[in-house]
Amino acid sequence: METKERKTLVAVDESKESMHALSWCISNLISENNNNNKIHNNLVLLYVRPPSAVYSLDAAGYIFSDDMIDAIEKYNMQLANSVMRRAEDICGNLNASNIKVEKVVGTGDAKNVICSAVKKLGADTLVLGSHDYGFFKRALLGSVSDHCAKNAKCPVVIVKHP
Repeated sequence: METKERKTLVAVDESKESMHALSWCISNLISENNNNNKIHNNLVLLYVRPPSAVYSLDAAGYIFSDDMIDAIEKYNMQLANSVMRRAEDICGNLNASNIKVEKVVGTGDAKNVICSAVKKLGADTLVLGSHDYGFFKRALLGSVSDHCAKNAKCPVVIVKHP
């Protein structure tokens, strides 16, 4: 008997919607396969940081100091660590021998980083939370889940927060 490997990528961020999607994934996708010893589950938690400051001038023309840029980078890392700790707490009860949890932090535009990670990591399934924005907000901001549903090279599960 050959053991099959399944890789599920869950995009997490600061929102309650993404943490709900992670909980749903564990309850409905990972736990269902946990009883089957023929499947080894890899759960990849992906957090996407915003891109670093590229410009050294702000709108008024003042130069950002190195200290300011370092403080922004430090804050972004603290935020990433905080999100990953919350996600790890949700995954806390996954101590089975056939489940491996991996953490990945990317940088850039979330929709592009997520789709690239799916391809690079060879994910079998992508799970995303939905902010459930209305038409106008989605038109202005764009929708990460819509983009990923159309462009990711694997099945995409979009979980709505109740």
